[in-house]
Amino acid sequence: MPKDSFKLIANNKKARFDYFIEDTFEAGISLHGTEVKSLRMGKCSVKEAFIRIEKGEVYLYNMHISPYEKGNIFNKDPLRIKKLLLHKYEINKIAGQLAAKGYTVVPLQVYLKGSLVKVEIGLARGKKLYDKRQDIAKKDQRREAEKDFKVKNLY
Repeated sequence: MPKDSFKLIANNKKARFDYFIEDTFEAGISLHGTEVKSLRMGKCSVKEAFIRIEKGEVYLYNMHISPYEKGNIFNKDPLRIKKLLLHKYEINKIAGQLAAKGYTVVPLQVYLKGSLVKVEIGLARGKKLYDKRQDIAKKDQRREAEKDFKVKNLY
């Protein structure tokens, strides 16, 4: 198996809708054995997840990893706080940006890279309601254009 194989486990579409993503980082995640097995089966949700920096370390809250069926007593709490693994300079860069007004850090996707579980986190700025409306209007226009194009090329 190639080292850089990529398998998406969970995607946070809501984050891209609610925020402007300024910068992205790839972080490792500290997990226990049954959590990894559950992730490999794709049982994970990052919809309500958020990230905080505490004492120079990055933590992921509210990421739900379903308990592994065959894990019995070894299963951990599904909403356990997980530590993210980043380089010190990356943590400092994120912390510096968070000090600026209006920035937050959100998980964008969880994926397998080779045999490792990675989380893509994004440095984000909140969108206002009118920004969301513009996005919806653009999607509708694109959908209409694709529909017209399809109808024209049918005959």
